[in-house]
Amino acid sequence: MANGPGHMLLIVLPLLVLASDIYSHFLKPHAPPSSPPHHHHVGHPQKEGADHVIPPRPPSFGAAVADPTSLGGRFHISFCSSCSYKKTALETRTALMQFFPGTNVALSNYPPPLLKRLLIKAVPLVQVAGIAFVVAGDHIFPRLGYASPPHWYNSVVRSNRFGTAAGLWVIGNVLQNTLQSTGAFEVFYDGDLIFSKLKEGRFPADFELRELAAKTQELKAQL
Repeated sequence: MANGPGHMLLIVLPLLVLASDIYSHFLKPHAPPSSPPHHHHVGHPQKEGADHVIPPRPPSFGAAVADPTSLGGRFHISFCSSCSYKKTALETRTALMQFFPGTNVALSNYPPPLLKRLLIKAVPLVQVAGIAFVVAGDHIFPRLGYASPPHWYNSVVRSNRFGTAAGLWVIGNVLQNTLQSTGAFEVFYDGDLIFSKLKEGRFPADFELRELAAKTQELKAQL
């Protein structure tokens, strides 16, 4: 394959896009979360850092707190942002603020398990290593003791460097999105988990959350 300007552009383009992904994933500082609408009401001040993800535990009234973010009569919706649940979370927040005027509803991303989080961070590194191998394989194999690159490298990688590099980038991004998907839509109220999509396998109805929150208030009033 001829090494013309067009060929070099096809090699460099996926590298630039991958570098942008790595920068946004590892190096770019995260902006502080936007504060929920402020309402004048009696209660505890809004807890800072509402975007901190706290893995849920089963509700236990009057015992261990499952979710400090929602303490003080607040709601907290922890959802899978990579599953396109944000619109549903915003609609649910609007409904809850109508049912309970003056309350705050925090939104956050539900975290995948630790192993998946580690794999998510490893995927860009594998992408960089793979694309570097695609681009510089002709120089890498001699350093490994090969007189020339093997036949599979010449027939699969060298003959289509751009396609191989682009494929690594696309597959890596799909894998990252798959690892980030949890399917979660967990709703907390006043420190307790009142609805879990992971357990129920469905989204909550607005009236259902209203009833669950009211029941939580009654149970805690009896303590």
